[in-house]
Amino acid sequence: MTKSTLFFVLVLLCLAAYRFGRRRSLAVASGRIRNLHSLPGYYGFFVALWCGVPALILLVCWLMFEGPVINHLVISSLPDELRDQSPEQLGLVINDIRNVVGGKETSATNPAIQAAAAEYLRLHSLSDALLAAVALSVSVIGGVVAGQRIQPSLRARNKVEGALMFFLIACSLVAIFTTVGIVLSVLFESIRFFGLVPITEFLFGTDWSPQMAIRADQVGSSGAFGAVPLFTGTLLISAIAMAVAVPIGLLSAIYLAEYATPRIRAVGKPLLEVLAGVPTVVYGFFAALTVAPFVRDVAQSLGLEASSESALAAGLVMGVMIIPFVSSLSDDFINAVPQSLRDGAYALGATQSETIRNVVIPAALPGIVGGILLAVSRAIGETMIVVMAAGLAANLTGNPLQAVTTVTTQIVTLLVGDQEFDSPKTLAAFALGLVLFLATLALNIIAMHIVRKYREQYE
Repeated sequence: MTKSTLFFVLVLLCLAAYRFGRRRSLAVASGRIRNLHSLPGYYGFFVALWCGVPALILLVCWLMFEGPVINHLVISSLPDELRDQSPEQLGLVINDIRNVVGGKETSATNPAIQAAAAEYLRLHSLSDALLAAVALSVSVIGGVVAGQRIQPSLRARNKVEGALMFFLIACSLVAIFTTVGIVLSVLFESIRFFGLVPITEFLFGTDWSPQMAIRADQVGSSGAFGAVPLFTGTLLISAIAMAVAVPIGLLSAIYLAEYATPRIRAVGKPLLEVLAGVPTVVYGFFAALTVAPFVRDVAQSLGLEASSESALAAGLVMGVMIIPFVSSLSDDFINAVPQSLRDGAYALGATQSETIRNVVIPAALPGIVGGILLAVSRAIGETMIVVMAAGLAANLTGNPLQAVTTVTTQIVTLLVGDQEFDSPKTLAAFALGLVLFLATLALNIIAMHIVRKYREQYE
C-alpha cells in the first residue's frame, strides 16, 4: 500500500469513526440528546480525533526517519570499497542508487550499485507494508478506545475544542518559527558577508560590481559592493509605481464604493481586479515591447536623451499591476465605514463629496494605509518587470529615463547558477535581503503609528 493510498484509507476510517461516535453517544443516552453533555456531533469528532491524530503523528514520524534508516541499511549492504568512503562520496553513491531505482541509469552500471538498488526497493516495500499495518492498527485501536470512553457525562465538546485550540496554536507557531528561521538564516549569512566586506562600504558605497573570482583558477576583479545604486533604483521605480497606483487605485475605490450604481460596480470591480491575476512576465513583455519604446520615442521627440530600458517604463507598468492592491482593499474598508457616520454628516448639511473627504476617508484610513503598504511591498519585491524593462545596470541616477536595477533583481542575479557560499559575491544577496527586510519593517512601524494616530479620533 502506497503512502497516498494509506492516507486516503485513514481519512475514510476517520469518517467512519465520526459516524460511529455519533451513533454510540445516542445509544448510550438511550436516544435522548438532552441526557448528553454535548451534541452527538462532538462525540463523533472526539472518536474521529482519537482515530486519526495518533495515526497521523505516526505517519509523520515514520516519514521523517524512513529515509535515513533505509539509506543506512543500504550503505551497510554495500561492499567494503564502496562503504569506506567520505560522507560526500557516499551521498553520490546513494544518488546513483536512486537513479537506478528510478530507471535513469540501467546500463553500464556497477553490479554492486544494481544490487543495492534492489535492496533499496525491497526495504521501501517492507517499510510501506509495516507503516500501513502499524498505522491502521493504531487508528482502529484509537477509535475503539475512544468509543469505549463515550458516556453521557463525557465533556466531548470541551475536549474537541481543546484539540482544535491546540491545532490553531500549532499553526501559529509554525508561521512564527518559519519567520524567525528566515530572518536568522539571512542574518547569519549577512554577518559572514560583513566579515568580508565592510558594512560602511556596502551601505554607503556608490559602485556595485560584485563579479569576482570564486576559485583560484578563475580570473576576476576584486569586486565592488556599494549598494547605494541598488537602493536608489529600487526607490525610484517604486516611487513611480506608487505615483501611478495610489491615485488611480484610491479614486477608483472611492468611485466604486460611493458613486457607482450596483450594475457598474458589479462589472467594474471584477474587471479591475483582473489586473492582479495577470502574470508578471506578461507585464514584463508589455513593458519591454510596448511601453519602453514608447517612452524612448516620446523622450527623443522632446529632445531628451532616453535609454532603451528605463526606470520610467518599468515604474509605469508596475504601477498598473499594483492598482488592484490599492483599489480592492481601499474599497473594502470604505464600504466597512458605518452608514451612521455618513448619515450624521448629511444631517449636518455636508455634501456627498464633503462627507467622503472629511468623514469616510479618515474613518477608512487604517485600511487604506494597509492597502498602500501592501502595494509598496509588492512594488519593492517585483523582479520580472524590472529585468525586462529597466535592465540590470547598477547606475546611480535619479533620471527616470535611464536604465537602473533594483535590490530584488540583483538578489536573483547573484543566486542564479552554481554558487560558492564562501564568496562575497554570493553572500551579498543575503545582505541585500536583510536591508530589504529592515526597510519593510520600518515602513510597517511608520504605518502603525499613522493608523494609531488617526484611529483614535473614531474610537
